[in-house]
Amino acid sequence: MDAKFKDFWIRDWVAGDRDEAANVVRTVLTEYGLGWEVSCGGCSDQDAVEVEKYYQQTGGEFWVVERDRTIVGTGGYYPIEREPIEREQKAVEIRKMYLLPDVRGYGLGRFLLSQLEQAAAKAGFLEVWVETATALKTAVRLYERNGYQPESSVDTERCDKAYRKKLS
Repeated sequence: MDAKFKDFWIRDWVAGDRDEAANVVRTVLTEYGLGWEVSCGGCSDQDAVEVEKYYQQTGGEFWVVERDRTIVGTGGYYPIEREPIEREQKAVEIRKMYLLPDVRGYGLGRFLLSQLEQAAAKAGFLEVWVETATALKTAVRLYERNGYQPESSVDTERCDKAYRKKLS
């Protein structure tokens, strides 16, 4: 990934981004009272720290958003197997799509979501899932306004909403 949006640069995550990118995720989760969960095997935020394992080694992608050489956002996807998915469906879950408060309201979230969907489709995936929490009202609106349909199956403990969208 290498894309510009206004004065933002979206690029592939590299190992040197680990601490700064993880801090973006932790900051946004804390802002909404959702907690940062990395101290157990398989914790819901382990993928923000072990990007190589969860994204790069599985056929997914993880990106950072920079402004003025500072990481201000993150987003990624990785392949999943989840019900209800027809056997021939190849699906991904969009994960860790977070923006710091001072970069919200510019259309960056909508752009980032669109880029993630396009990258997943180009990689041959047919369906996208996303989980979120009611507390993230702007994220919920973003998904609903961009064609995501509610689902009842939620895998992540702190999330209470799941959505699915077919890619064309």
